[in-house]
Amino acid sequence: MANTFIINRIKLERILSGFKVSAKNINELVNQLNKTHRHVNAVAFVSLLHRYGLRQEEVSNILRRMGFDEVTIIEIFNMIDEERINQTYGKIVELWVD
Repeated sequence: MANTFIINRIKLERILSGFKVSAKNINELVNQLNKTHRHVNAVAFVSLLHRYGLRQEEVSNILRRMGFDEVTIIEIFNMIDEERINQTYGKIVELWVD
């Protein structure tokens, strides 16, 4: 997942407000983006949206409107799930038994 996606700030604000993200949270998100020179990792972006109270289905729809394809969206959520598991249970080890 080494793709770069570009979205206009105004379009991003419209999309988020369409999903009832508060103006305060939108401003916070834009400020976060400005601090990172308007670049953000997709996993960090989705984590922020979750923090604002958006459900996974809503976040998926936001990503679709931004131009993400289904495979990329699934990869993002898989990465988030893996991070949560690692934080909760530690490093996951894959075992093969013959």
